[in-house]
Amino acid sequence: MQVIVDNLDTFGRGLWGTVVLFLWATAGSLVLGTLLAVLRVAPSAAVRAAGTAYVNLVRNTPLTLIMVFCVLGLPILRITFTDAASTQYRIYAILALVAYTSCFVCEAIRSGINTVPVGQAEAARAIGLPFGQVLSLVVLPQAVKAVVPPLGSVLIAMLKNTSIASAASNFELISAMRGLIEQNGNAVISVLLGITAAYVLLVAVVSAVVALLERAAVTA
Repeated sequence: MQVIVDNLDTFGRGLWGTVVLFLWATAGSLVLGTLLAVLRVAPSAAVRAAGTAYVNLVRNTPLTLIMVFCVLGLPILRITFTDAASTQYRIYAILALVAYTSCFVCEAIRSGINTVPVGQAEAARAIGLPFGQVLSLVVLPQAVKAVVPPLGSVLIAMLKNTSIASAASNFELISAMRGLIEQNGNAVISVLLGITAAYVLLVAVVSAVVALLERAAVTA
């Protein structure tokens, strides 16, 4: 493992790059996924159809293809965010992760909504609450207990999916691994073990946070 110790700066940059991608993509996925879940349970058939179409289309498309579209297709469509190339590619990678992961977040939230007895929503509508308030005040608070565990699995999967961003000029753990192997061809096993340990550590941290949230939801 001496190669990791001797290249802690490269290893640290890769670890930080993965963490940044994960945190931004988590925030975006939770927001978009919640919105998609709302669309999928909306009273309007057209709105439900739109939400379902997006989820089915994107969820069944390989993440690699979505990443390629964001990195190569968005510039062709003149959709840019900054003049800094490294920041631009990071934003494209985050957009791809959000677009893909939000579909699974949506399904996790929708499954939680389905655990709430229908009578709860009907009673809320009976007293005159609009759809938005029925969801935010009655349904979603009760669905939280069932939503946290599957959401944790989705986020852990996304953490590992950040590795695909290395193909889009993003420096993260896989990029660091490639660079270290190129410079230290005689220490491939050590580099692979070090990168694996980093992913295991990150997954353990996410799992611990999810477990805390799950306990808090149960006791709430």
